[in-house]
Amino acid sequence: MWLTDMQKIGVALTSFGGVFMLLGVMMFFDGALLALGNILFLSGITLIIGPQRTFYFFARKNKLRGTVCFIGGILLVFFKWPFVGVIVETFGFLNLFGDFFPVILTFLRQLPFIGNLLSMPYIRDVADRMAGSRTSVV
Repeated sequence: MWLTDMQKIGVALTSFGGVFMLLGVMMFFDGALLALGNILFLSGITLIIGPQRTFYFFARKNKLRGTVCFIGGILLVFFKWPFVGVIVETFGFLNLFGDFFPVILTFLRQLPFIGNLLSMPYIRDVADRMAGSRTSVV
C-alpha cells in the first residue's frame, strides 16, 4: 500500500512528535517540548488516518477511558503540570494504542538486525509478554 503525500507528512509529524516528547522527558519534563510533541503527534495521526477516522478512533466507547486519560494528560502538560501530565498521558496512550503492540512487534521482527535480536530465546519471551501476544510469529 502506497502512502499519499498527506500521509507521508503525517508520518513525519508523528515521528517528530515522538522525538519532541522523548526530548521533553529527557530534559526533565520540559513543558514546551512536551506540548510541541503532543501537538505534532496529534496532527500527524490526523493526517495519517484522516480527521473523521481520528475522531471515531478516539470516540469509541471501548476506548473512552484511554481517550480521557490521553487528552487529560495533554491538558495537564499545557497547564504546567508536565510530570503528572506525562504519567496520565502514558496511561491513556497504552489504553488507546495497546492493541497495536503485537503488530509492531511482528513488523520489528522482519527487520534485519532487530528481528534477529527479538527472536533470541529469552528476549522473544519477554517481548511477547510485553506486547501481549500469545505466540511468536518467527
